[in-house]
Amino acid sequence: MTLANTTGLTDAEVAQRLADGEGNAVPERATRSIAAIVRANVFTRINAILGVLLAIVLATGSVINGLFGLLIVANSVIGMVQEIRAKQTLDRLAIIGQAKPMVRRQSGTRAVAPSEVVLDDIIELGPGDQVVVDGQIVEQENLEIDESLLTGEADPVAKAPGDTVMSGSFVVAGIGAYRATRVGRQAYAAKLAEEASKFTLVKSELRNGINRILQLVTYLLVPAGLLTIYTQFFATHAGWRQAVLRTVGALVPMVPEGLVLLTSVAFAVGVVRLGRRQCLVQELPAIEGLARVDVVCADKTGTLTESGMRVSDVEQLATPSENVGDVLAALAAADPRPNASMRAIAERYYRAPGWIATATAPFKSATKWSGMSFGDHGDWVIGAPDVLLEPGSAAAERAERVGAEGLRVLLLGAAEVVVDHPRAPGRVSPVALVVLEQRVRPDARETLEYFAAQGVSVKVVSGDNAVSVAAVAGKLGLRGDTMDARRLPSEAADLADALDSHTTFGRVRPDQKRAIVHALQSHGHAVAMTGDGVNDVLALKDADIGVAMGAGSPASRAVADIVLLDNRFATLPYVVGEGRRVIGNIERVANLFLTKTVYSVLLALFVGIECLLARPLKADPLLYPFQPIHVTIAAWFTIGIPSFILSLAPNNERAQPGFVRRVLTSALPSGLIVGVATFVSYLLAYRGRHATFQQQDQASTPALITLLVSALWVLAVAARPYQWWRVALVLSSALAYLVIFSIPLAREKFLLDPSDVAVTSTALGVGVLGAAAIEASWWVRARMLGVRPRLWREPVPAAK
Repeated sequence: MTLANTTGLTDAEVAQRLADGEGNAVPERATRSIAAIVRANVFTRINAILGVLLAIVLATGSVINGLFGLLIVANSVIGMVQEIRAKQTLDRLAIIGQAKPMVRRQSGTRAVAPSEVVLDDIIELGPGDQVVVDGQIVEQENLEIDESLLTGEADPVAKAPGDTVMSGSFVVAGIGAYRATRVGRQAYAAKLAEEASKFTLVKSELRNGINRILQLVTYLLVPAGLLTIYTQFFATHAGWRQAVLRTVGALVPMVPEGLVLLTSVAFAVGVVRLGRRQCLVQELPAIEGLARVDVVCADKTGTLTESGMRVSDVEQLATPSENVGDVLAALAAADPRPNASMRAIAERYYRAPGWIATATAPFKSATKWSGMSFGDHGDWVIGAPDVLLEPGSAAAERAERVGAEGLRVLLLGAAEVVVDHPRAPGRVSPVALVVLEQRVRPDARETLEYFAAQGVSVKVVSGDNAVSVAAVAGKLGLRGDTMDARRLPSEAADLADALDSHTTFGRVRPDQKRAIVHALQSHGHAVAMTGDGVNDVLALKDADIGVAMGAGSPASRAVADIVLLDNRFATLPYVVGEGRRVIGNIERVANLFLTKTVYSVLLALFVGIECLLARPLKADPLLYPFQPIHVTIAAWFTIGIPSFILSLAPNNERAQPGFVRRVLTSALPSGLIVGVATFVSYLLAYRGRHATFQQQDQASTPALITLLVSALWVLAVAARPYQWWRVALVLSSALAYLVIFSIPLAREKFLLDPSDVAVTSTALGVGVLGAAAIEASWWVRARMLGVRPRLWREPVPAAK
């Protein structure tokens, strides 16, 4: 090892640097403060619109018509509570899952939080470690660093003393140490890391779809709102109080006040639910992204099998110059940063002979071997038999037979040259086969069965021997052909074809894992990559969703979208379930809110156009049918409460593309039907602008009845496929309106008058016709979209 004066800082020097502001003071996660969350949920555009309308209504002296102002409180409180809960969950899990660099100080070497690193600290590096601050190399032994995440250069860079290292890069081979030269926000990747960890809803297909819908709503609101204001104030010749109340009654339901709120709440609740399962969501869109995944690329070691392993057998192939046990013990003892295989050997052979290593060759995923030279005691290598041995040799065939049993096999051999020679290892003389046993995760089979039932294909992509990988896959019931990745074509199109016809791949290099992800994506697949090692980093970064194990390398955790802190592959179905819950439920909620906006805009347009045509036709101009209290109670049980319940309910339906198209093809016809039916009912009951207040209420009530009947059927359609609780939700909503109309005090306070039996019966009849039209449109829409209409939910396998 190349050495320097690297004893590290004293505790006093560390304290002085912290006092001088030379610490690595970058927030581990860029979550908003609680004050920022409060501001963001209170001072929203929708709250501002509703607040202005509330002030206008209260100016008329009609307090009951200002009841919609409770939406301001509900929107703010619900949003704040859920986001604060999600923030606390994310912050807690981030502390558990963060990478802790090994810092060398005069008081000792220990792992510290990245925020505790100060300028001039000496930080040790080993395979898989992430560089947390910028620095300068002071020690190295075969140190190679991958800077591809920063520069795009795929090849690892060998580092020598004096070379610079940048935060955000990671070690792929060798060991070393570097002195921190830039910390905090001055470090190269500090801002990138901060932005990457934000609690955010950006880059979300669901969020983008809702924004497009809101843009469409805005285009509808402006002309409808201006027309309503003009006609109600200047064409109807009603008193200013009536004009104000009717105008506000038209404008309030046009605003989809709960859509963005419930989307945020659904994501936040997903974060909290997954947090209970020790699942850290680095990026919120990862929740919905995994729900859209149709291919999961899983590493074998640490994913399908448990991370730890043990030496089950050492099969000697020749009589070496040194005792096999001594060689293995010397290799394990001299390795400063042993991997899982070497740790298992060290547990078995812990009595080291005290040999001094004169040359070393660290393990690399690309070469599949490591080695050490011990002077007179020989030059030794240990690694993959099918890489180090001649194909077809007796030793290679024996290793293949052992590997076919699902065991990991390493070859211990004598190298022809010193291990750090450019031609190393040269010709390798086989000495022994080291057989390592890994336990298959007990829940791996159930997880694979879940994915198979959900139409998600699983590709096992491992650096181990292909025969061994196939044996493990077979134990788990995973069917499909196996291929040695050394035979994979390099052309992207041919590679994608090979991936379609094979399930299991062995001897996969890190660059091939990345190429496999790209090839699958080129065929239109949404790809999730799971892994825990430094060799998985590039593929994790480029996959649609990267999933790292909590016990994996710091670099793999840093680039992943989701970190399974409990190291359980079986947690993935729960993440899929949360994504499906968010996507499916928000689609239902969007249908309800957009339907309300469509029929509200349509009613306003119908009334406005009638008012403009009334004078030349010498007809009475229409007042808008509803006051604010009417649209408020209409929203309670057709949208407000049901949408909140539906947005948080379980949902295992597979996510499908085309969110905006599906919502529009459902909401536009439904809104059109509800709007036309309500307007027809209002026309049949309306008695002119000179009617008494009682007659106006009598005209508004049947219009409201028609709206409620048809809107309840919109809810009934949105709740499909039915489960018992969804049926109960729809029936409870209908019952709630029956109760409101049955209680005299409620009728009085809510300005309802259903006393005219003939008019009320007509309104019910029109509402039933509207519901029938909505039902028919649902069946027609299913045929147009090419989907099978389902009234009742079919059983699906649950994540166990």
